[in-house]
Amino acid sequence: MTPKLTFQGTKVHSGYLPAEAQKAWARALRDVAQAAPMFHPQTRFGAQMSVQMTSAGTCGWVSDRRGYRYEPRHPSGVAWPDIPPPVLALWHELTGLSRAPDCCLINYYSQGARMGLHQDRDEASFDWPVVSVSLGDDALFRVGGAARSDPTKSVWLHSGDVVLMAGAARLAFHGIDRIKFGTSTLLPRGGRINVTLRVVT
Repeated sequence: MTPKLTFQGTKVHSGYLPAEAQKAWARALRDVAQAAPMFHPQTRFGAQMSVQMTSAGTCGWVSDRRGYRYEPRHPSGVAWPDIPPPVLALWHELTGLSRAPDCCLINYYSQGARMGLHQDRDEASFDWPVVSVSLGDDALFRVGGAARSDPTKSVWLHSGDVVLMAGAARLAFHGIDRIKFGTSTLLPRGGRINVTLRVVT
């Protein structure tokens, strides 16, 4: 599938997941959230992030006053659930890799939630790609280069869109400036789910 946007190596694949697949993903991710409930992470400065999150896989990404890091267990102490099979299938299909991701980070954006510009750099190696899947309400995605001062470009992500960041784009600054609440009926409560797949170790 030809990406609808390629900017400094970041590729956005429009409509990669059809409607029925999106519904199957939503059901599988609800099962993950039942086993490892969503929580509001804190920044290292003690401020609560506007997104809620959980994870699946051998490790999950967490943030609190101790900093940003991966942990083998949910903050409650339970083990992270396995990554759902359809999620793994998309990773292998899009990346062409036999290596599975270690972490499937699941972020939920309710009305007014956002994610500031940041790099994904808590992993042991930056040689592996990052795959990000949008489900639910539209979100304004902004991406730049490897320096925070680099020019940025914005594009609206819709339910079923998939972003691939690899090579030079692996350390690109990116974020979600806002969501357009109520633009999708996929999630019963509205809002947006973002699924990010990463190799950690």
